[in-house]
Amino acid sequence: MITEQGVIDKISGRKATVRIQKSSACSSCESRDSCDVHGGEPMEIEVDNRLKAVEGDRVEVSVPSGTFLLVSLYVYFIPVVALIGGAYVGGTLLAPSFGLNATACSIVLGFLAMGVTFILLRRFDKTPLANRKYRPRMTRIATRVQPRTGNCKP
Repeated sequence: MITEQGVIDKISGRKATVRIQKSSACSSCESRDSCDVHGGEPMEIEVDNRLKAVEGDRVEVSVPSGTFLLVSLYVYFIPVVALIGGAYVGGTLLAPSFGLNATACSIVLGFLAMGVTFILLRRFDKTPLANRKYRPRMTRIATRVQPRTGNCKP
C-alpha cells in the first residue's frame, strides 16, 4: 500500500482537497524527474471525506499497490501499444492500399491511435467505476485540529 500524509485545505460537500508535500520517499523514486511533484511544489488531490475530517486536519491518504501498478499500466503501456499498432497499420496496411507514403502514414496513424487512446482513458477516468476503484482513499486522521471556541473577543 502506498501511503502519504497531507493536510486538508478545503471541504466541499463529501469531498476533501488534501495538500500533500513531497516526501522523502520521492528522493529514491525512479520516476521523480518526470513526476509533477519533483519541483517541491505540493500536490493537491481530491478524496472522499468518509472520516468526517475538517479543514486543517492532517490525514493519511493511501492507494493499494496493485491499483497503482494497474493505473500505471493504463497510462503508460496502453498508449504506447496504440502508437506502435497504429504505426504498423498505417505503414504496412493503409499506405500500400491507397498509394501513400508509408513513413508519413505510419507517423500520422500512430499518433492518431495514441491520441484516441488518451481520450478514451480520460473518458474512462470520469466514470463512476474508475472514480471508486482507482482513486486514493483517506484511511485515517493523523492529527485533528483543535476546535475553535466561540468565546474569543476581538
